[in-house]
Amino acid sequence: MTVPHASPPLAAPDMDTAVEALRSRGLRVSAARRLVLEALFAAGRPIPAEQIADGLAGRVPRSDLASAYRNLETLEAVGLVRHFHVGHGPGLYGLTGAADREYLVCDSCSAVRAVEPRRMEHVRSLIKHEFGYEASFSHFPIIGLCAGCAREEPLTSDTEERLAC
Repeated sequence: MTVPHASPPLAAPDMDTAVEALRSRGLRVSAARRLVLEALFAAGRPIPAEQIADGLAGRVPRSDLASAYRNLETLEAVGLVRHFHVGHGPGLYGLTGAADREYLVCDSCSAVRAVEPRRMEHVRSLIKHEFGYEASFSHFPIIGLCAGCAREEPLTSDTEERLAC
């Protein structure tokens, strides 16, 4: 199991700010690192490393998958990037922005919704009250059905079993 980095999130609203953040921490801004950042800014949402290496279907130049993973790890250690896991698929990587986010993921359409952690406080307090756990949904999101899919797919015992896995 992978563990999230403990570095604080580092806001970089654009490529120039991200490059400056790397340089101010003594890190080189290699062509491969720049490609990873360009792909994340171009995507505008969390994506798997495979899409980054593939060049977002021609939107940015392709890169080596191992290089993409190495650079994502460095960018995460700095605080520019976070990753989280959705089901059995690959981890998704996204820019951190001004603050950490927690995630809701639709089990049917795979829509990912980033949520400010303060909006999850009620859920967190219920979990703490019922089970004694301090919950975090930033590395492993809450999986369920979004409002659109819930209207289309009423909750049945089959859906409950699938969501429980």
